[in-house]
Amino acid sequence: MKQFVQKNHRLLFYGGWLLLGLLQATLTELQDDEAYYWVFSRYPAWGYFDHPPMTAMLVKAGYAIFPNELGVRIFPLLLHVLSLYLVEQLTDKKQPLLFYTITLSLAALQLTGFMAVPDVPLICFTAFFFLCYKKFLAQVSLLNTVLLGMAAALLLYSKYHAVLIIFFTLLSNWRLLARYQTWLAGLLALALFTPHLYWEYQHNWISFRYHLFESNVNPYKVEYSLSYLGGQLLLAGPVAGFILLPAAFLYKPVSPLLKALKFTMIGIYAFFFLSSFRGKVEGNWTSPALVPLIVLSYHFLLQKINWQRWLWKLLPVTLLLVVAARIIMIEDILPVRGIQQRFHAWKKWPAEMRERTKGLPVVFSNSYQRASKYWFYSGQITLSQNDAHGRRNNFNFWPLEQELIGKPVYFLDVYDLSRFNDSLKTPLGYIGYRYDSSFLCFGTVSFSPGNKNYSIRQGDSLLINCYTALSYRQGMYISESDSVPGVLKLIFFQKNKPVKDVVAVNPVKDIGAVDFTLRSLPALPKGDYTFRIAIQTPGYNPTPNSEKYKLKVE
Repeated sequence: MKQFVQKNHRLLFYGGWLLLGLLQATLTELQDDEAYYWVFSRYPAWGYFDHPPMTAMLVKAGYAIFPNELGVRIFPLLLHVLSLYLVEQLTDKKQPLLFYTITLSLAALQLTGFMAVPDVPLICFTAFFFLCYKKFLAQVSLLNTVLLGMAAALLLYSKYHAVLIIFFTLLSNWRLLARYQTWLAGLLALALFTPHLYWEYQHNWISFRYHLFESNVNPYKVEYSLSYLGGQLLLAGPVAGFILLPAAFLYKPVSPLLKALKFTMIGIYAFFFLSSFRGKVEGNWTSPALVPLIVLSYHFLLQKINWQRWLWKLLPVTLLLVVAARIIMIEDILPVRGIQQRFHAWKKWPAEMRERTKGLPVVFSNSYQRASKYWFYSGQITLSQNDAHGRRNNFNFWPLEQELIGKPVYFLDVYDLSRFNDSLKTPLGYIGYRYDSSFLCFGTVSFSPGNKNYSIRQGDSLLINCYTALSYRQGMYISESDSVPGVLKLIFFQKNKPVKDVVAVNPVKDIGAVDFTLRSLPALPKGDYTFRIAIQTPGYNPTPNSEKYKLKVE
């Protein structure tokens, strides 16, 4: 038996990891974002509001084979296992047991690697990129140049954070820019990424503007930075993080590849630490740093036997935590409401709600997570009707809302249940629902003011010349109606917090014109504001129908 294990240790390690992933992927409910990416896959495109298309393509391919949770996750899971193999190729492979110990010490890899989220392909293609870079450094051939360019494109198609990996690799070795092959690889990556860039151009660079100016931009709180630092310790362990992080940071690179890995790891951690000063940073945003973390800590620990012993001693603790977490994710055995709602809340009640709503399309109030999961588990077409006071998501851009205009739907919400005559008790709490014989909403109508910045005196009216973009169906509905119920609004913000809603003078029917002048009386105190134009129809949220623009009240 011992001889068999010694001879087939890699097959046992990777096969066992894959088998556990398959079981977990099959038996665990979809998480919120996974369901959202499943909806992505129903609308194939070269880009989406908040992500490149890689995850959507993987989900679509898998769901075509297995129309269930496993299908959503199968290709991300296969990429996850491949990523471990690719990372091992970045080490010297002298001590595979040490490599296995390090990867098994990273609970995050085991507990999230089966999920259909962008971080999984991002980690895989980060490892692939560095492996191609390793080959490129060893031999600057046409094949290795092409592979490096392809790897960079795959990174970019996975998540926009890929830019950091490419940038810090170049920063670690500026002499690369003296080689025409480097530029050739970059041009190839750009050519392969052009379909997504063209999609962004068609959509006014919506993803870039969202991530740079809208996403997680809030007044600084010290807990943002402290939470970020604590989250990185947990992500790199949780128990072994106190060994692996110092080991990776203390290691002194002895080759251009290892130097690039260290630059990338430090650069990613530093970039997102600085990002914590502009808003909350999610712990998983540094996920590609796990690749250099594994490789650098491996090379450091090769020379530190005492450190290795501590890592082996702590491994059983990590494995025990992982096994417990796996069981809790699959079986509803822990009476903790947060865990129950996250992992065990969606198996039964969507079928009952489908019966109550007669299988008609469903509109959820302001929750892309609930809308996506309900659609997946009920099979009903579901829309998230988003509120202009919050942030947008891809439901603001898909044609689904336009297709439902004038059709019967059910409106669902978990808040302000007094609005509903009927409700259903679920693990999420009570969900109110009501029938609407003719759905009307204009969330996908887009206003483009002639100016981006406005200035008025206190007490004066605000006049905005607007260009309106709306679909043929929306235009026909407006033109055929004597009047359109609802109001036009301006929603004003200070420091990204809504401070006042002001109803405009114009009737909603005015949006049927290509150009019109929006009139309102803000009656705001002196100060600097941003505002967004919104349309609110009876019984629904005001929808975000424009970007945010600046206003100075003097």
